[in-house]
Amino acid sequence: GHGQLRSNRSVIQHRWTRDKATMSAKGAKIFKTKCSQCHTVESGGAHKQGPNLHGIFGRQSGQATGYSFSDANKNSGIIWGEDTLFDYLLAPKKYIKGTKMVFAGIKKPKERKELIAYLKDACA
Repeated sequence: GHGQLRSNRSVIQHRWTRDKATMSAKGAKIFKTKCSQCHTVESGGAHKQGPNLHGIFGRQSGQATGYSFSDANKNSGIIWGEDTLFDYLLAPKKYIKGTKMVFAGIKKPKERKELIAYLKDACA
């Protein structure tokens, strides 16, 4: 009957939620190692060498209040989301030519996905 279908769906949902939590936890470690010396994520967090990242999803690049962005960043017109962050984090200097972010990028797609999963939790 329908009961079986429902329980399967909840198992899949649970697994997906668990995988997201695992990805986010791994992403938190990546953030701590590679990003946290220049960025904060919490609401009202300080700008450091880089801007605070709270509320970044769905926001246009170069818009965080009170941070002095490069013209390249302000004028890029990029809307930050999973796809744009995924591409940007591979090679920031290629994605936004003239950015002042001094970061080589993250080559491994899995690591970028984990970092973005963490950012979705931490910056929301």
